[in-house]
Amino acid sequence: MSTPKPSTSKDAQDRMDGLRSASPEHDEDLESSPSRSTSTAHEVSALSEKRRDTARTSGSKGVTMANDVTPDGAASNAYPPARPSRRSRQATRDSSFSMPPLRQRLTELFVAERPVKKEPTWAESLRAIVTASWLNLLLVFIPVGWALHFTHQNDTSVSLCCPARPSTDEAPLTSSPCTPTVIFVFTFLAIIPLAKLLGYGTEELALRVGQTLGGLLNATLGNAVELIVSIIALARCEIQVVQSSLLGSILSNLLLVLGMCFFAGGLKFTEQGFKDTAAQLNSSLLVISVIAILLPAGYNAAFADNQSAEIEQDRILKMSRGISVILLVVYLAYLFFQLFTHQHLYAEGHVDHSDPKLREGRPVWGLKDHRAFKQAKSVQRHRRLEEGLAEEEEEEEVEVPTLNKWAALVLLVVVTVLVAVTAEFLVASINGLTEAHPEISVEWVGLILLPIVGNAAEHVTAVSVSVHDKIDLSMGVAVGSSIQIALFVIPFMTVLGWIMDKPLSLLFDPFESITLFLSVLILNYTIQDGRSNWLEGFLLMMVYIIVAVAFWFYPAGGNQAFTC
Repeated sequence: MSTPKPSTSKDAQDRMDGLRSASPEHDEDLESSPSRSTSTAHEVSALSEKRRDTARTSGSKGVTMANDVTPDGAASNAYPPARPSRRSRQATRDSSFSMPPLRQRLTELFVAERPVKKEPTWAESLRAIVTASWLNLLLVFIPVGWALHFTHQNDTSVSLCCPARPSTDEAPLTSSPCTPTVIFVFTFLAIIPLAKLLGYGTEELALRVGQTLGGLLNATLGNAVELIVSIIALARCEIQVVQSSLLGSILSNLLLVLGMCFFAGGLKFTEQGFKDTAAQLNSSLLVISVIAILLPAGYNAAFADNQSAEIEQDRILKMSRGISVILLVVYLAYLFFQLFTHQHLYAEGHVDHSDPKLREGRPVWGLKDHRAFKQAKSVQRHRRLEEGLAEEEEEEEVEVPTLNKWAALVLLVVVTVLVAVTAEFLVASINGLTEAHPEISVEWVGLILLPIVGNAAEHVTAVSVSVHDKIDLSMGVAVGSSIQIALFVIPFMTVLGWIMDKPLSLLFDPFESITLFLSVLILNYTIQDGRSNWLEGFLLMMVYIIVAVAFWFYPAGGNQAFTC
């Protein structure tokens, strides 16, 4: 049936109205007609949008398509419903302004973003674990480090790092000064592949859930090493190690990990685009954590000379515990915001259409192709959406798991136990290491060395996905991990110290607190435009190296106010 041309007669106008209400194909013809009026175009757009909303809400009832249209606008030939595409599923999530029922949100969290192929067998899973990474070669240091810890070499044997020295009256025979160093080195190397396996098992589980929950799993289990090390150090009353390692983990994620992600992605792409709305929100959450850390330090500086040390420490402990409870509430609110009310902000491909530049239809990026690089699809995708163009239908990818879900769970449990035991020996050797090498301070070990071990899995994951133009996932892993440490791990450890009667507070070393403030400041300036390139990543890495050099010369002990 051909589309009737607009006519002045009433019958012709009625036929056109019937066609418009029956068939989407006729709407497209009417929209493409050069002689349409402005009012007709608005009517067609409204009717088309109404039919799309009806089709989305119809669910499994099917969609009625009209091949033959009667004069009164009735449709015939109902077709069976087709499987919704990935783009239509995403549009369904983003189109609603009202929050759907809680059950629907919970279901979406556990629905995989892409179809998952058949589960591998146990033999295939075991083979995949063994060959997961070349870092598995470092697993040989686990039994070596454990053996050195239990054997306690003495001066009568030749140490691995220095020759035996004779005993004197001033220096009686004790354990070799180099033995703690060797234990520290071996356990340090042993935790790196364990952290990688922990991240590997997490990624396999993340394939089977939604993108938001997958990012949360990566950030949570990625911080398992830091949490285990901190709990062990707190039980041994190593307050300085706990605070330095947690603060160092934030600095490592914000500067080193994120910097390497930007740098690695920038070497392959001219620029990469990410969701600036979520990035700015994450930056605000980091600022809240910085405020919570700086306030006890400001109180200590303001009233240090006006009251006794016992009263001041008691008030700072109470202040820290109250602030920690508030931070835990903020973290719960952040989880509810991310997983339920504003899940679309963290979904792949979302663009904030509240930006006035988007409403006016002008491109925000304004990027030009460069012959030496390829332009990232993330930038191209954001540009198409921001210019109001329809995103092309892409062929849906299929995820290929290398572990079955039970093998992934068993791997996580076994690796967590190995990390706990190895971390115990690692923390026990720190004091011996600093005594044998006075140039190395406890602060430098906690701030620089321990975070490298804890962030090894996140580091490899974030850098690898940034090269494949998944910079949003890199941001979620690196910045999300920092937020989790700042809003959950640090206040949780403070409350745990309260329960264990350990004087762990939010009064960090002043030099460390200032370093954290400056790091969050430069991060905010880096991500505020929603784009990344290799130079920004290079600058973040250089800032981290500057911090490492500065703390190398920082005197041992610092300004630690609380001791057990």
